[in-house]
Amino acid sequence: MASFFIHRPVFAWVLAIATMLLGAYSMISLPISQYPNIAPTTVRITATYTGASAATVENSVTTVIEDGLTGLDGLTYMTSTSSEGTASVSLVFDDTIDPDMAQVQVQNKLQLVESQLPDSVTSKGVSVTRSTSSILMVGALVSEDGSYSSLELGDILSSTIEDAVQRTDGVGSIRVFGTEYAMRIWLNPEKLYQYQLTSSDVTTAVSEQNTNVTVGNLGDQPVVKGQQFTVSLSAQSQLESVQDFQNILLKTNADGSAIYLADVATIELAEEDYGSISRYNGHPAAGFAVNLATGANAVDTAEAVREVVNNLSSALPAGVAVEYPYDTSPFVEKSIEQVYETLIEAIVLVFLVIFLFLQSWRATIIPTIAVPVVLLGTFGVLSAFGMSINTLTMFALVLAIGLLVDDAIVVVENVERVMEEDGLDPVAATEKSMGEISTALVGIVMVLSAVFLPMAFMTGSTGVIYKQFSITIISAMVLSLFVALILTPAMCAQLLKLNLNKKPVAPLSWFNKGLDRLTGGYGGVVARFSLRPFRMLLVLGVVGGASYWVYDDLPTSFLPAEDQGVLMTMVELPQGSTVQQTEYAVSQIEAHLLTKEADLVKSVFANVGFTFRGTGQNYAIMFIRLKDYDERPGQDAAALMNRTNRAFFQSRLGKVFVLQPPAIQGLGTSSGFSMSLVDQSGAGLNALSAAADQLVANGVRDGRVTNLRGNDETTKPALKLRIDQQKAEAFGVSLSDVNAMLSTVFSGTYVNDFPLGNNLREVIVQGGAQWRMQPEDIEEWYVRNNGSEMVPLSAFVSREWETITPKLSRYGGTRALEISGEAAAGVSSGDAMNVMEQLTADVDGSYAAAWTGLSYQERLSGDQEIILYTLSALVVFLCLAALYESWTVPFAVMLSVPVGILGALMATWYFGQSNDVYFKVGLLTTIGLAARNAILIVEFAESLRSEGMALLEATTVAARLRLRPILMTSLAFGFGILPLVLASGAGANAQKSIGTGMLGGIIFSAVIGIVMVPVFYVAVMKTTGLFRARLETDQ
Repeated sequence: MASFFIHRPVFAWVLAIATMLLGAYSMISLPISQYPNIAPTTVRITATYTGASAATVENSVTTVIEDGLTGLDGLTYMTSTSSEGTASVSLVFDDTIDPDMAQVQVQNKLQLVESQLPDSVTSKGVSVTRSTSSILMVGALVSEDGSYSSLELGDILSSTIEDAVQRTDGVGSIRVFGTEYAMRIWLNPEKLYQYQLTSSDVTTAVSEQNTNVTVGNLGDQPVVKGQQFTVSLSAQSQLESVQDFQNILLKTNADGSAIYLADVATIELAEEDYGSISRYNGHPAAGFAVNLATGANAVDTAEAVREVVNNLSSALPAGVAVEYPYDTSPFVEKSIEQVYETLIEAIVLVFLVIFLFLQSWRATIIPTIAVPVVLLGTFGVLSAFGMSINTLTMFALVLAIGLLVDDAIVVVENVERVMEEDGLDPVAATEKSMGEISTALVGIVMVLSAVFLPMAFMTGSTGVIYKQFSITIISAMVLSLFVALILTPAMCAQLLKLNLNKKPVAPLSWFNKGLDRLTGGYGGVVARFSLRPFRMLLVLGVVGGASYWVYDDLPTSFLPAEDQGVLMTMVELPQGSTVQQTEYAVSQIEAHLLTKEADLVKSVFANVGFTFRGTGQNYAIMFIRLKDYDERPGQDAAALMNRTNRAFFQSRLGKVFVLQPPAIQGLGTSSGFSMSLVDQSGAGLNALSAAADQLVANGVRDGRVTNLRGNDETTKPALKLRIDQQKAEAFGVSLSDVNAMLSTVFSGTYVNDFPLGNNLREVIVQGGAQWRMQPEDIEEWYVRNNGSEMVPLSAFVSREWETITPKLSRYGGTRALEISGEAAAGVSSGDAMNVMEQLTADVDGSYAAAWTGLSYQERLSGDQEIILYTLSALVVFLCLAALYESWTVPFAVMLSVPVGILGALMATWYFGQSNDVYFKVGLLTTIGLAARNAILIVEFAESLRSEGMALLEATTVAARLRLRPILMTSLAFGFGILPLVLASGAGANAQKSIGTGMLGGIIFSAVIGIVMVPVFYVAVMKTTGLFRARLETDQ
């Protein structure tokens, strides 16, 4: 192949240009994202059962749904939560099933059991969505001058923005932090008793009189002869104002007097939901949180949402501004930009290294041209596989920079050597050189590709990450081989010149002399060690032992935590706390962040009434946006998180947890670990709560885990109303009337809607606030019996205090408690998870830790690790065996790999990095690089031996000849990944994680490995010779 293109350089250039054009077109059309669709498909079922306790919701709704969800293909695990009035079931599927098919499966199963659910649940609808749990961004309407209240802003948000954002492509679901207007009808029990009315009378009257009634047309067909017109008839229309509702007729007395709604109730236009208050930097606000749809692109979705909101901003009143207090998409964009910069830096550094060794612009330009050809060609392959430009594929391209020039470097260096030693012209020298090294080139590419091939077949979220690297690097390697066999020889024959009298300038001549001395010394060392090659096996044993020790001591994690420019804060006050108390706590935290942390914090948005753990007056969530990276040099989100957690540790305000967002969208709601403490033996909720308390207490004492939450507030006091049915029957009171009245008075009853502007708003009937504050207020209410007499509730209702559970969780249909936490400073997430597993095993009883979200994927990644390394090493060995038609030569190559692994492990351990997914990719790359160096030496030694040279002489000569290209390719790769190691800013932790280990590996391989390779080759060949001699003797 090479000889054909040496004499047809134009053809070679045409192929290269065509590849670059195709790649450039593909690059423009490729989508950009931080990560590919890593999060597994999650289908969520949500049902509402107004007024029901958590236990009732679980028994009547959650269990019924769970029991119907059997036989689902690809289901990994199922979790459920039952809280007061709400049931939620989450099903996580593996990557063997299409996301759309997973949702269809769930919907089909749900339809079969929907008839078994209570009517009030089915009437409100059971939703099945496929959105992630992670919040992509939070938008807020802010009243900058305080002229608008949170209620007014919430109503503007609901009428102007909510529906438009919900319909935006890529948005899975949204949660509104605010409330809209509603017509609130506050009942007065004294007036109701006075006029002999009940809450049911009010709701019936409102329902009947607040409605549109169309009764047809005058003059409709068929008509009488001579009819001259037609007109529509309406008998009644919806009420529109407070005055309209005040005039609703409830009753007409025998004396002709009328009783109107205003006589028994206070009517006002007020909040639909009083349990939600939002604020932005202390100003009134209303907000919305966007959850990404499964498989959607985070950057594109965030941009689309901002565009939709910007288009609607002209409809907002003066003084109302749109802010984005929480948005992870700028981090994504900045991290991609950082990798672009790293890529350019790598190309420049590689160019300088090549020039240092080749010392000729003509020779340097040849490998450099391989870079754009291969990179653009790789973009074409990514497009063909339907992939995106993301952090992972860009990292893979940075790695490929140092690898893809290797083939071209080997070609150019060997052609120049042949020209210099044999005095041949460029064309003849290129033909001879390609005959010598083509096999080595194929071998190098086979090995490097083989290392990454098993990664493409791993499962789970880790498998998706591995696949990005695998396809990208293998594509780049194969393309670089074709460039080395097609374009590089053609360019060598055209551009290189024989110059026997060239004298390099002083610095380069000093470098050459130093390199010559190094080559001579290296040859002597190899020759000396090769005389007693089996001693090197002792060194190999030491290297292997050291590698195992460092590997075992290395902390583990899934992905490094990144400074995404945002933080979240969960605030939990004791059960029974009011909205006002929670808002005060929020204001104190807000003031701390905006004053004492003003150098870092740009804005704080808070919502009272909601957290990821539940809803209620004692909960609040805060979204903290930090200033841009260049405005806070040397200060990161993790440090702020730790400082704030320390400041509010055991605070009298309540429990305050400051958290980082999850590393990957869709894998949990925050960073850290998440697990379900599963009650395997069915010991009961009380025993499970005690076990959780014991687990958390032990975790706090251990010190390696922090921010543990989930065990507290498992119960709360509640007032139970006991209805004496015998007495109620004696009084002629219907139990259904009592239940309806209690529900209306204390939780409110939605009746119907009324028009407000261009939108419909709810009409809600509820007891007046002053008659539902204290336990004895229940005695103020009356119900009418079948004799039209008013009977007080106190006549047949008694009160008693009890303890209830506000939230019930299950894992796979078994009772469980959700426990979340973080690794303490200096402790990896993997080690923290190991601690939690050990502590769970030490808890009294039969309990298990079931990992969910990001933690589940981390465990899956760890389980696949040994399989991945073993498969990669085996595939490399088999490729080498096929290449050399020998089972022994591959051993000589593979024996040099452990020293590179030791270097990667030592560098990772020394610089405080973890054994995460990026490290695993780096370690596999190190295996390939170590094998590549060995191939260059072994290939030449085999060639020289085939020409009749003795083993020791052939090995020493091969080692001396190949030292220069080995150093050149190693330095090119080392300097190529140096920008990763020195990265800062957005996404820096990931870059350091992948670069640090590889840099250590390449240094150890280039310094120690190149001495070991030829010695191992001699040892293997001598051992093989001894076995053959013994076999021949035995025969």
